[in-house]
Amino acid sequence: MAPPEDVDLPLATLAARNNAEWCDIFCRSHGVKGTFHSDAWASAIRTPALYPDAVVLDRSLSGERILSYVDSSTGCSIKDSFAVMDLSPAGFRVLFEAEWVLRAPQPTPKGLQKELRWEFVRDTKTLRRWEAEWAAPTGLFLPALLRHPDVAILAGYAGHQLIAGAILNRSTSAVGLSNVFSSADDLTEVYEGCVSAVTNYFPGLPIVGYEAGKALVAARAQGFRPIGRLVVWLKE
Repeated sequence: MAPPEDVDLPLATLAARNNAEWCDIFCRSHGVKGTFHSDAWASAIRTPALYPDAVVLDRSLSGERILSYVDSSTGCSIKDSFAVMDLSPAGFRVLFEAEWVLRAPQPTPKGLQKELRWEFVRDTKTLRRWEAEWAAPTGLFLPALLRHPDVAILAGYAGHQLIAGAILNRSTSAVGLSNVFSSADDLTEVYEGCVSAVTNYFPGLPIVGYEAGKALVAARAQGFRPIGRLVVWLKE
């Protein structure tokens, strides 16, 4: 079956692979070791809260096969990177849907009044402040992430107050952008700051991630474009 016309399959696969690599890094920081199969990344044991048990990397992967990679009991979650599976017969429901997005390497748009100062998180105390502003639950982001060579945690400050942030993860062909947050309603400047950080520290690489709602609107204002839909399934 051919992909829908609004899906750029090679780029969606690129974004899914980068996201799977981030999930693997994050889970390993908790001692959970996932496996990269030819068609998916998956963990045979339950992953930490808010992170999937598997990320699909091949559009032709069947639901039966992806469930064979994981503990498919209550609480299991599957990221269908191409929005083609129906896992409802196995007792799953759709948790959320989003769009993979990509921003090609290019200069940062100018013209915003910059109110935020951006720094990398480099110590545990700042990481705890960052996480407290990000969301509940706390204790998910461990100090081991600060030492990983392919991970950068960004903090945005208004004066001395940490009010915004995001996580970057570098893979061979892209930089992933995830966990974007701000205490302000408008995320536009947050995305501009993230794009500037990638442009400065990882030049020449596209930025990938997934977003929905207001975050998707803000990302598009900074040059991101949708490249395909994803669905996250949860076992009830």
